[in-house]
Amino acid sequence: MTTLGEKIKKLRQDKGYTLDKLAELADSSKSYIWELENKAPPRPSAEKLSKLAEQLGVTLDYLLDENAEITKEDATDKMFYRKYRDMKPETKEKIRKMVDLWDDE
Repeated sequence: MTTLGEKIKKLRQDKGYTLDKLAELADSSKSYIWELENKAPPRPSAEKLSKLAEQLGVTLDYLLDENAEITKEDATDKMFYRKYRDMKPETKEKIRKMVDLWDDE
């Protein structure tokens, strides 16, 4: 079982973010991020957690899943697909061409 705080800390460190950097990216405070990582706040803000998930490249579901039923890879793929859906058609076409090039190898 992995806690919310453990996940946030690991993902932050994997990305090479300091507490300050993640707080800046997620429009939060360093002390709030530290508290999430090191304490069990009674009810963290869904809005703040959503911003953190976005900056860490995973879904909110992944952060909240304490039973590890959702893998980091699945959460990362879902986050990528959400970003992909919102891209301009020209950008999507470029990405599809890059993937086709990889398939040729």
